Amino acid sequence: MPEEIANCSVCCCTTTSKILMVVFMISLILAILFGNLLTLAVVVGTKHFHTPQGYLKASLAVADLAVGIFVVPVSVYAEVSLMIYNSMPEWTARNSQATPLHPCNFIGPVFAGCTLVSITTIFLLTIERSIAVLRPLHKESVITKKRTSILIVFSWMGSFFLAISPLVFSDEIALEYNPCSRMCNYALGSADFPSQAWNILLLFPAFDFTLLGGTIVINIISLTTIRQHSKRRKHLAENESQSSTKPTFSDIKAAKTIGTLTLAFTASFTPIAVFVVGNVLGNEWCNFAFFAFWILTSNSCCNVIIYGARDQKFRSRAYQLLISALLNTAPKKTEHENTVNGGKDNEEIVKQT
Repeated sequence: MPEEIANCSVCCCTTTSKILMVVFMISLILAILFGNLLTLAVVVGTKHFHTPQGYLKASLAVADLAVGIFVVPVSVYAEVSLMIYNSMPEWTARNSQATPLHPCNFIGPVFAGCTLVSITTIFLLTIERSIAVLRPLHKESVITKKRTSILIVFSWMGSFFLAISPLVFSDEIALEYNPCSRMCNYALGSADFPSQAWNILLLFPAFDFTLLGGTIVINIISLTTIRQHSKRRKHLAENESQSSTKPTFSDIKAAKTIGTLTLAFTASFTPIAVFVVGNVLGNEWCNFAFFAFWILTSNSCCNVIIYGARDQKFRSRAYQLLISALLNTAPKKTEHENTVNGGKDNEEIVKQT
C-alpha cells in the first residue's frame, strides 16, 4: 500500500482510473500508428507528394511514429504491472545512475529527440512555405529535394545530440520513470540543484521556445502577406502581368496548413516548457506533470487530422488508400468457388427453361 500511494498521481489513485489510463495509452498507441502510417503511405506512395514539403511531412510522421512504437508502450507496461500486481516494476524505483541497463536510458532520449525533431521540422516547413509565399519566383531554385534531405538529416542529428547532451555534459542528471508523469523523464541525481545541471536542463525550453517563437513570427509574416495578396487580387484581378509574382493557391493553402500545425504544437508543448522551468526551480507539480507530458504525447496523432482537414488532395488520397485496403482485406471467392457457383447458376437456368 505505501508503494501504491507513493506512485499515485491524479490518473492512477483508484482501480477505475488505472484502467482508464491504460485504455487511454493503448488507444493513443493505435491512433499514433494509424495516423502516421497513413501519412507515410500517402506521401511515399503518391508522386504528387514527392516534394520538399512532402519529405518534411514524412520526417515529422517518422518522429511521431517513434513515440508510438517506443515511448508509450513502456508506460503501458509499467501501468499494467501496477494494475495487475499492485506494484511497479523494480526498475521504476531506481534512476539510470543506479541501473546501467535502465529502459529510460533509451526511452528518455528518444522522446526528447523526437520532440525536438518535430519542432525543427515544423520550423523548416514554415521556412519552406514562407519562401513559396514571399518569393514565389525563387521557390524552385531555393527549395530543392536535395537541400531538404540534407536539412532533415541535420535536424535528426542535431535534435538527438541535444537530447543526450544533459547526460553527456553533467554527472548530476539521470533518467527515471517519473511517478507523476508516468513517463521516462530527466531528473537530478541528487537532492541539490547544482548550477551546471540547472543550466543544462534549461537548454530544452530555451531551444524549443526560440524555434517556436521564430516559427510563429514567420507564420505571421506569411499569413499577413497572403491577406494582402488576397486584397490586391480583388482589385487587380484583370492585371495578368502580376500573376507570375504571386503565390499559387496551393502555396497559400499549404502555408495555412503549416500555420495550423504550428499553433497545435505550440499549444501542446507550452505546458511541458512551463513544467521543466518549474521543476528546475524546485516545484514538483505532480498532477500538472501528468497532463503536460500526455498532452504533448497526444499531439503525435494530430497531424494527420490537420492534413485531412486542410489539404483536399491529401484527404482524397488517404480515402482512396483506406478504401483500397478495406476491399483487399474483404473475403474473396476462390476460382474453384466461382466455378462451382457458376455451375449451380447454369443448372438453375436450365431447370427454369
